[in-house]
Amino acid sequence: MSWRTESSRSVYENRWIAVREDGVSGPAGAGIYGVVRMQHPAVFVVAVDTHDRVCLVALERYPTGTRSIEVPAGGTDGESPREAAERELREETGLRAGELTEIGFMYALNGIADAPEHVFLATGLEPVPGAHATDRHEEGIDEVSWVPFPEVLGMIRDRQITDGETIAALMFAAIHLGRVS
Repeated sequence: MSWRTESSRSVYENRWIAVREDGVSGPAGAGIYGVVRMQHPAVFVVAVDTHDRVCLVALERYPTGTRSIEVPAGGTDGESPREAAERELREETGLRAGELTEIGFMYALNGIADAPEHVFLATGLEPVPGAHATDRHEEGIDEVSWVPFPEVLGMIRDRQITDGETIAALMFAAIHLGRVS
């Protein structure tokens, strides 16, 4: 690798992220590189029902000041990615999967962040007894909807779905399900 870290200092840290500033030598010479590191990997769950519909959630995203349509997702909070995917699906949709398959791995914003992400496909869906809409509201979710898979791809094209990680997770699902080659 052509990058070399000459120095490093912690700038900020909380339970979700750590930010550091590195003095580096790289392809363009010496400089400073800011890096955001996620404290725990994230998970994304593409839930597809027997009618070939994808479960999407809608919520407001503070950093962009926009309403975002996404697949259920969240941090692992120290548990395994599979356990986190099961928990996030339950908390955000009130569902559990009969089958949960890891279909992809990616890094978010790898030019500025160390943010590993696992993508799961959830099928054989059923409601979780005792799941409450309160859980969704605590997550900031104001809507859960079911959209036919081809329409979801159209929502990406039409800029209704703009979250990059959701778009990537849906692409992993499309590849896994044979929708694209």
